[in-house]
Amino acid sequence: MRYLALLLAVSTIVSCNHHDKGKSKIADFSVIAYYSGNATLVDSFPIEKLTHIIYSFCHLKGNRLNVDNADDTLTIEKLVSLKSRNPGLKILLSLGGWGGCRSCSPVFASDSARKEFASSVKNLSHYFKTDGIDLDWEYPAIEGHPGHPYLPEDKPNFTALIKTLRDSLGTELEISFAAGGFVKYLEESIDWKEVMPLVDKVNIMSYDLVGGYSTVTGHHTPLYSSPFVKESADRAIRYLDSIAVPKNKLVIGAAFYARTWENVADSNNGLFQPGHFKHSTAYFDLDRLLSRDSGYSYYYDSAARASYAYHHGKKLFATFDDSLSVALKTKYALDNGLNGIMFWELVLDKKHDGMVDLIDRVVKESKK
Repeated sequence: MRYLALLLAVSTIVSCNHHDKGKSKIADFSVIAYYSGNATLVDSFPIEKLTHIIYSFCHLKGNRLNVDNADDTLTIEKLVSLKSRNPGLKILLSLGGWGGCRSCSPVFASDSARKEFASSVKNLSHYFKTDGIDLDWEYPAIEGHPGHPYLPEDKPNFTALIKTLRDSLGTELEISFAAGGFVKYLEESIDWKEVMPLVDKVNIMSYDLVGGYSTVTGHHTPLYSSPFVKESADRAIRYLDSIAVPKNKLVIGAAFYARTWENVADSNNGLFQPGHFKHSTAYFDLDRLLSRDSGYSYYYDSAARASYAYHHGKKLFATFDDSLSVALKTKYALDNGLNGIMFWELVLDKKHDGMVDLIDRVVKESKK
């Protein structure tokens, strides 16, 4: 009942705060889904409520963007065909992902390789009739996936890559990139002044802020920082705003999955306690796997605007976005004049009355 009351309060605030001023903010509000499913599964979701689907992932083959196999080709073709249902929908190809960009640092160090890559992006976009490229290099200039090379020179090389892509793609195709939502990335990976005039969007991964390598529990996708929570979506936005990055190109991220830790001490309901990362759980499975009937108790951090759960008997802790936090993130994006909200990923949503439907309701309430 407490969650329902909070969610109703969010809806009331949204409807009261957005009149004519709100309409200008949401005219071009993006709702962006990353998608790694197959060609048939996507039909199960309300794609009419999306503005973008980013196919995840393509990879480098030599210096070129490569669609890995025939199944991936079928999926991309299916996504493009969805424009018959949603004429405004844009489909982007994405490079990389966590563990998917091992050769990015050495390849993008070369001007000739960058040009070859940009040419391949243009060719694939024209072949599939897709609408642009999303770069998910995790991460330029700082440590990312274990064993992946990185160098300080990645930062200017990323800028050169964006410039080469824009020269090749012109203004017809979109360029976006997935950005780490944590301070080290924001400060060290990107030359924001040089890059931002050339890109359409930055998709801030304001999730996994407490990741699978952490031995202490916390909120992996909080909206706000607090004395106990360093990284958050709001902190990323505030930092980028402070260095004059246009907020109307920034997109915050929601997580359609929970992260679970085991062997977590029964103190502070498991929050900020030592533990061992166990696994991730899809949003569509949360009601079953993290149910109150199975022993979980649910909690809400009002400072971080983050929900979590703890199993006192089994010493299991879970951190996640839920309907309340996603509604608050959507409202935050609208209130702050951001470009929109994105999420990882569509296949993790419920097929009926899921997070996409919730985001759509909040945006539509803002139009009233």
